[in-house]
Amino acid sequence: MQDDTNAADILMGDVVRLEDVLSRDSVTSVSRSFFALFGLPVRIISHEGDLLADVHRDRPLCNYLNTLSNGQRACANTVSVVRDLEPNGQTIVHPCFTGAVYRIVPLEYQGRPIGRLIVGPYVPAETQGPPASLLSIDAAIDVPSAREHFDRMPRVRQDIAEELCSHLKGVLELLVFSGHRAQLASTMQIANVRENYRELAEKNEALKTSYDELKQVDQLKSTFLATVSHELRTPLTSIIGYTEMLESGSAGALSDGQAEFLKTIRTKADQLLGLISSLLDLGRLEAKNLELHHEAVDPHALLSDVGSTIVPNANRRNVTLDIKVADGAPKIWGDQVRLRQILLNLADNALKFTHEGGEVVLGAEAGELDAVGPSGLGAALFAASRPAVVLTVRDTGMGIPEENLARIFDAFYQIDAGTTRAHGGAGLGLSIVKQLVDGHNGTIEVASALGEGTIFTVRLPAADANA
Repeated sequence: MQDDTNAADILMGDVVRLEDVLSRDSVTSVSRSFFALFGLPVRIISHEGDLLADVHRDRPLCNYLNTLSNGQRACANTVSVVRDLEPNGQTIVHPCFTGAVYRIVPLEYQGRPIGRLIVGPYVPAETQGPPASLLSIDAAIDVPSAREHFDRMPRVRQDIAEELCSHLKGVLELLVFSGHRAQLASTMQIANVRENYRELAEKNEALKTSYDELKQVDQLKSTFLATVSHELRTPLTSIIGYTEMLESGSAGALSDGQAEFLKTIRTKADQLLGLISSLLDLGRLEAKNLELHHEAVDPHALLSDVGSTIVPNANRRNVTLDIKVADGAPKIWGDQVRLRQILLNLADNALKFTHEGGEVVLGAEAGELDAVGPSGLGAALFAASRPAVVLTVRDTGMGIPEENLARIFDAFYQIDAGTTRAHGGAGLGLSIVKQLVDGHNGTIEVASALGEGTIFTVRLPAADANA
C-alpha cells in the first residue's frame, strides 16, 4: 500500500458548510495575523452568506463619507454589492467610487465553492489621485478633506495584492482541508497525516518568505535613507558656508533685498540640514550604531540650557515658558548631548502645537524606574525599582486624539498628515526621542486631552550619589 494518497483517495465524506470544518476563532485568528502583517482589511464569508471573520480598522475616508447623506448611501450600496458578489471560481476586482478597490477571492474545496474572502478597500499604488466620482459624490463634500483622507488610505501594487490574497486563500483552504481531515481522523492512515503536515509546512514557509522579503525591503529603505542623507549633507554644508560668506560681505556689499534673500536661503538650508541630521540619527539608532557617552548630568543645568535655547521661539509665539526643578532632584546618568536632544525635540514639539497665549512647562523631579530584567510573574514580584529622574514637558496646546497616541513614536508618522497640514516637520522627532530614551534604559509616556494639552513623561536612571 502506498503512503502517499491524494485528496480523492481519502474522501469518506463531504464538506457541506465552511462552518462545519472551520471555527470562527481560527478564521479570525488567521485574518488578524494577515491584517497585522499587511494592514489590509479582511472579511471571510461562507457560501451561504454567513460572515465568519471581519478584521478591519475604520478608515478616516469612510468615516467622513458616512457623515454625508449621498456618501453614506454610496458606501452602504458598495458594501452591499461587494458582500453579495459571487466570484464563481475567478477573482473579482470590484472598484469603489472612492478610487479604492476590493478583491473578492473564491474559496473552493473538492471542486466546489465553499465561501469567499474579501480584501479591501485599498488604493492601487498606481492610482495618482482621488477620482471625480469621490470628489463629486455630495454637494457638501469638503474636497481638501476628501483628498487628505484619500491620501491616508492603504496603497498596494496590484501584483502584490494578488500574491498576498493567493497566500491567504491557500492558508484558508488548507485550514478547510485540515478540518475535513480532522473529522475523518479515525479512518485515515498515518500517511495522510504526514501529507497534511508537509502541505502546512510549505504554506508556513511561503508566509515566512513573504515576511522576510518585507523585512528586507524595510532594511533597504533604511540603507537608502542613510546613504542619500549622507550624500546630501556635504553639498548642503557648502551652500550654508557660501551663504555665510555672502552675508558677511566677503563678495561685496549687499542691498537690503539681497540680504533678506540670503537670510531666507540660510534659514531653509538650516532646516534641511536639521532634517538630514535627523535622518542620519534615525539610521544609526535603528542600526544600534549610535554611541552614548554617559556621565552625571545636572537636571537644573540641562533644563536651563534647553530653556534658553527655545525662549526666543516661545517669545515670538507669545507662549509662556516655565522651568520647574524640584529640590532634591538627583543627577541623570546619561549622554548630555543626547539628553539635550530629547528635551529640545519635546519642547520644540510642545511649542509648535501650543496656541498663542499658552504655556509650556519643563520639569524635573526625583522618581523611580522599574528594573529591566526578564518578564513574567517572578520578575513582577521580585524586580526592584531603582532611583530615577522624571523629566516632564507639558503644554496647553491642541492635544492629541486618543486614536493617534499609539503611533506618535513611529518614524515619519504625523497626526496632521497630508499636503494641507498646518504644521511642518518630517515626523522624525518623537521617533528619535523614543529610541534615545530606550538607549538610556529609560521609559517615555504620553498623556493628552483634546483642547487641553499634552504631557510627555520621561524616566531616566539617576546617577550614583557620589558621581
